[in-house]
Amino acid sequence: MTRPSTAPLPTTLVVIPTYDEREALPGTLARLRRAVPAADVLVVDDASPDGTGEWAEEAAASDPAVHVLHRAGKQGLGPAYLAGFAWGLDRGYEQLVEMDADASHRPEQLPSLLEAVRRGADLAIGSRWVPGGAVHDWPTRRRLLSRGANLYVRALMGLGVADATAGFRVFRAPLLSLLMDADIASQGYCFQVDMTRRARDLGAVIAEVPIDFDERTEGASKMSSGIVREALVKVTLWGLARRTQRLRKALR
Repeated sequence: MTRPSTAPLPTTLVVIPTYDEREALPGTLARLRRAVPAADVLVVDDASPDGTGEWAEEAAASDPAVHVLHRAGKQGLGPAYLAGFAWGLDRGYEQLVEMDADASHRPEQLPSLLEAVRRGADLAIGSRWVPGGAVHDWPTRRRLLSRGANLYVRALMGLGVADATAGFRVFRAPLLSLLMDADIASQGYCFQVDMTRRARDLGAVIAEVPIDFDERTEGASKMSSGIVREALVKVTLWGLARRTQRLRKALR
């Protein structure tokens, strides 16, 4: 008869970047605290004009598992996550999570990602584009953009990941510590792809877990054409550099 493990559960920090998410954050945070009550939460607010940071401070005052990191202004998704990761690593968290503030990522599905890490993954990605994954209430144009971007990344960079642009993730702290030493690209799609490719280059075990992705119902999307263009240019340069490197090795 196998006895249940008495080892303590890994400590988990969910990092949620915010900028003008006063409408969306309360509901997301409430769902997250119900879904994974043992996890701590760090709201990284970029001086939101709508009072998101102030609301988060009130939430933290009544819930010791909630913390707030204030930044001086809007500096982008990547820098917000990196600041949150540094905060968490400094405090010894063993698993660190990326999650959107607007509940596009269902908090109730976070346990599935944590389970993938428990089973041995260094990085678990909540994937929309593996069997069982889905997006809801997206227009056709946006579906095509996301699918096309991921197919392009996969073909050019050979990552073997169906949803390299996904932003619902769990990292083991040792992998994240290594990634933090690199000069990571800062914005949206670029940030996620860069983290994925660097994790793959380090030999990390990457698992994709199917998730449902919901179109936000509160607040406004931060995605812009500039973020998409930046990702296209950088992915192309990374892919060309990878192919050049492989060609050089083949010619030696």
